[in-house]
Amino acid sequence: MGVHLQLCPHTLAHKHLFSLYLQWNPRLSGFTLRLAAHLANTAFGQLFLVPLIMRINNFTILRYLDISEDPTFLPVVAEEGKSDLSKSSNDSEILCKLLDMRSRSTNLAFNFRGIQDYLNCYQSGEVTPLQVAKNILAVLEDPERSSLHLRAISQWDREEIIKMAECSTARYRHQKPLSFLDGIPVCLKEEIKVAPYYHRSGTEYLGTKPETEDATVTRKIRTAGAIIIGVSNMHELGTGTTGCNPNRYHNTARNPYNPQHFTGGSSSGSAAAVASGLCPFALGTDGGGSVRIPASFCGIVGLKGTFGRISAYGCHPLSYSTVSLGPLCTSVADAALVYSILAGPDPLYQYGLCQPKPSLSEIITPDLKGLKMGIDWTFFKACNDEILVNCQKAVEFLKSFGASVIEVSLPEIEEIRVAHVICILSEMRDFLQPDFNNHFHQMNLETRLNLAIASQFTALDYIKANRQRTRPRAVLQETFANVNCLITQGTACCAPEIQSSDLLSGCSDVQTTLQTMRYMQLANLTGIPALVVPIGYTVSGLPISLQIMAKWWDEALLFRIGLKLEKFHDTIAKPAIYYDILG
Repeated sequence: MGVHLQLCPHTLAHKHLFSLYLQWNPRLSGFTLRLAAHLANTAFGQLFLVPLIMRINNFTILRYLDISEDPTFLPVVAEEGKSDLSKSSNDSEILCKLLDMRSRSTNLAFNFRGIQDYLNCYQSGEVTPLQVAKNILAVLEDPERSSLHLRAISQWDREEIIKMAECSTARYRHQKPLSFLDGIPVCLKEEIKVAPYYHRSGTEYLGTKPETEDATVTRKIRTAGAIIIGVSNMHELGTGTTGCNPNRYHNTARNPYNPQHFTGGSSSGSAAAVASGLCPFALGTDGGGSVRIPASFCGIVGLKGTFGRISAYGCHPLSYSTVSLGPLCTSVADAALVYSILAGPDPLYQYGLCQPKPSLSEIITPDLKGLKMGIDWTFFKACNDEILVNCQKAVEFLKSFGASVIEVSLPEIEEIRVAHVICILSEMRDFLQPDFNNHFHQMNLETRLNLAIASQFTALDYIKANRQRTRPRAVLQETFANVNCLITQGTACCAPEIQSSDLLSGCSDVQTTLQTMRYMQLANLTGIPALVVPIGYTVSGLPISLQIMAKWWDEALLFRIGLKLEKFHDTIAKPAIYYDILG
């Protein structure tokens, strides 16, 4: 890259401290979490405890590095050269082919109900959107079923759901559906504005009045005719990766594959709703893997679009430089369909105004010949052994379609991790400063602890982190000149088990956070798009995923590869909690 990092002698000592920290590996819950959250927000904690945590967690490493690059405060990348991603006139035809492929590939003993399954029923008259709405309400309102504690949907409104379903039913009766999403049930993460629900972002203090306006993505979904079944549960303020949220309005969403395990976060309810069959797609936000982690843990497809590709207008700006929106779906075809409706510039969202037109052209191909997959094998192998074996087999499967593997080097992974943490926590702390002052005791303990750490980051830390952000962006531009995509695992571990104290007080597990975010942060820091696709299960039945990353604005390539990767699944396991809404 021309300019090299110069390590201060202290850096080796910091890396040794980090190694010790991983060996110490404290999992905080119950009394220990309460004590840590309290001490971290005292004068003693701010002077001694939090600085110690920062040092042993390596958060100060960038202070000892000489980074001369200019800072990149927003990962906005202009379209390069002539646009081969221009909007194709036959995108509707491609969507029809995608849905047809999905309907013809259901030869398995179990398969999730996808968008095409709903459309088939509506078009034949076998089931109406109104009947679907009533079936969903029966699940949401049944006290026996709610005792399963799925906790996927945090707010719903019977009258709103029925009204949308009746309008959709009338359109199908007159054979005038608005789009491929007409009548399709969907939920949106509580971080996204949806009238008339409370815009709480997983808290018990935000959104004191029902929302009166929609976010841009909400408006697009309404215009497409979808049935919004409510807003979905989430990790409070997106400050964690488990989905653990013990406050009174939410409680912790459960993993449909094993209710004693977390869904992942922070789009926890969105993933649980899709994997349990309540809806075939949901929307989430991804600032540090918050779409891809729960999708991986719950065995579904999750897309983080290029930074700015899908408008974030109407979302709480928890971290404006790392967050991208994206769908969680039962299939790659459904993710491509939802993407085609949501992607594109929005006059109300400045970061995506200069994007190339989204397109799905050339995503349906008979093979992957000529495709070069970049893999950093050292990075790739830094995961659970069972996950590694499955992911290696999935890579070999992609090679059987004609793709080749090119070994690449992704340098400064530790520096990328720290830069991402500094950026996302600093921006969250900035946005939440009034809340921290006025609603401290209404925040979850884990949130208080994370914000206490965030308060120790300085302006110099933030600028240095954004100087560091410039470096991997340059590396990726060089890398994508030689390979078409990067392949990693979705997560380095599977969905962690819920401890009983977690449901009462929450939890803070640094080791699990590191493992769940390991393969996520590169895409968030640099703004590139990423797709996770389920590829199998552990011996205990928990889902495993593979992640594909591509250059900026090239989501179409992700879908092309993802469509092939789905075929690696010879069996789809039925979740322990599953509702056949059409049945």
